[in-house]
Amino acid sequence: MNETELHEYLPEILDTMSEGLFCTRPDGAIVLVNAALARITGYSRAELLQSSCAKLGCDVCEQSRAEGRQHHCRLFLNGAENSNNCHLRRKDGALVHVIKNASLLRDASGKIIGAVETITDITELDVKERRIKELARNLEEGTDFLGMVGRSQPMRAVFNLLEKAAGAEAPVLILGESGTGKELAARAIHEMGPRRDGPYVAVNCAALSQSLLESELFGHARGAFTGAYRHRMGRFEEARTGDLFLDEIGDLPLEVQVKLLRVLETRSFERVGESRSLALDARLIFATNQDLLSLVAQKRFREDFYYRVNVLPIHLPALRQRRDDIPLLVSRFLEVLRTRSGKDIPGLAPEAMALFMRHPWPGNVRELKSALEYAFMLQERGVILVEHLPPNLSSGPHCSQDAALPADQAHGPDLSGEKAQLLAALQRSGGNQTAAAKLLAVSRLTVLNRMRKYGIKRALVG
Repeated sequence: MNETELHEYLPEILDTMSEGLFCTRPDGAIVLVNAALARITGYSRAELLQSSCAKLGCDVCEQSRAEGRQHHCRLFLNGAENSNNCHLRRKDGALVHVIKNASLLRDASGKIIGAVETITDITELDVKERRIKELARNLEEGTDFLGMVGRSQPMRAVFNLLEKAAGAEAPVLILGESGTGKELAARAIHEMGPRRDGPYVAVNCAALSQSLLESELFGHARGAFTGAYRHRMGRFEEARTGDLFLDEIGDLPLEVQVKLLRVLETRSFERVGESRSLALDARLIFATNQDLLSLVAQKRFREDFYYRVNVLPIHLPALRQRRDDIPLLVSRFLEVLRTRSGKDIPGLAPEAMALFMRHPWPGNVRELKSALEYAFMLQERGVILVEHLPPNLSSGPHCSQDAALPADQAHGPDLSGEKAQLLAALQRSGGNQTAAAKLLAVSRLTVLNRMRKYGIKRALVG
């Protein structure tokens, strides 16, 4: 095959590439496009040829033009090859995370006659990396039911509900006290559902301010607000074909609730700073440790939004409501801790296990795990004794028998005691909000928000 024949078959050769490729003139007009670029961007060849490469919506190039540069990219300014990690905007408005490499084309005299750029779509790599991290985390914890440990009747009922909810496309609402495993339940729904091969994306709504939360969920366009120098893909977009888990929805500002209600009703959303609607292709899973109906009565949670999220409710029992699972949980956590530390610690002494069985566990499974981690720090080898346990565990109030609950709360969280749980955690931690957050298995910002909500001052609990 000679040079003339190679030139004749160049388009077919370029179409064999998995990476997108295009060539432009110095004014930015596209003069060559391969099949992979059309697939990545959603535009046909006809729509791209002779169009400005600004049509691809590269956020790096948009920033360059905004800074007053006349060329279509920085390549023509500095005259050197470059490589950028950036986002392109597809024809349907979706953002694509890509690696872009570019090089100038010169004629025999050295005059610049154009540029060639290759586009590598790394969106799937992002998804795979996130998936690997999730699987590694699940393996590390030791699993029973997709990460959830329990064989008691209340937990068997929960596992049955999770299996049924996994096959549905309707929103799921997971209710339970802090530390009962709401995120594990959400992940189990994802793993068992038809969207298991898609991404699983989690957002703690209480950990972000309203403006940051909107940008996190919806994404934003470059220039949408001060500091928005590049396009930002939001979690709705990131979770497409998968599941989006929104934790702590009881702390959502009313303005964000209105926007989420519209998303649920229309199955579409708009990035901050844009008016173009994008289709929502993610199943939503919500969770809270608060009594949403009480918040509705206080005008702090919209009633219409409540009925939109409360389609498939699942109540996770508190640890004190499933004490039969405590020995199993202890065994599983000890196995993980032995593997991590290399210490020869076979288990708990009878007196220590009896203390575990009596303790009310206001921080639930997270508190139990923290107590064992504390004991492993003190004990070097042999069984764990009472003196190896956290002081507040051995000196705090104990339950001599299972708490008696009304029938309508037998499998649900004791949501009315949120303030009492917060006060107990703050008192046990000596007013240290970080330590209290660890006991409650929430973020420090959540502790601060609840202190403000209930008018609790540090001086009262210090």
